[in-house]
Amino acid sequence: MALANQVRMRCATAADAPEIARLIAIAGGGIPTWLWSRMAQDGEDPLAVGAARVARPDTTFSYRNAVLAEQAGQVAGMMLGYWLDGSSPGAVANLGDLPALLRPIAELERQVTGSFYINVLAVFDGYRDYGIGTRLLQAAASRATALGCTQLSAQTFSRNIGAVRLYERNGFRILDSRRIEPHPSHPHDDRILLMLRAL
Repeated sequence: MALANQVRMRCATAADAPEIARLIAIAGGGIPTWLWSRMAQDGEDPLAVGAARVARPDTTFSYRNAVLAEQAGQVAGMMLGYWLDGSSPGAVANLGDLPALLRPIAELERQVTGSFYINVLAVFDGYRDYGIGTRLLQAAASRATALGCTQLSAQTFSRNIGAVRLYERNGFRILDSRRIEPHPSHPHDDRILLMLRAL
């Protein structure tokens, strides 16, 4: 836990987009990389596509919604979250138009409109199990409170036992879940869990 006390929390900038994209890829279990690969042109690196999207200021996946944890000048982890006001793509899209892989995620997201939605929380290998995830959840709670939100919400894979335990230790409870069909990007027989915590 001593390492967590040495970590500095800060708002992300557009220059952090490559690191944020790497952390999104880690948290997403292969799904973001697959989506970015579908957008890539002429052998473009999917992570570069993700970084370009994160660098935009006008999307929910923007760096503007991210808080970084830094240790000795190195990015250790990140929380990307925002007030889920019903206008995000997952909330307004016709579910039939989404790839089958994303439909369970969008269905669950619709249940927590009005909450502060933690879309991504990830810590790089080597910085885990030192309390950084808890510090990032505290940052999410601070942002939520500033916006007047009374709930935090998040989704995580049932196979990601470490993430499930982190959320549960910090007061989250499973509200609902959906099965995710195995897919080349996420080839596991898995469930996506919707977790909620009151503030």
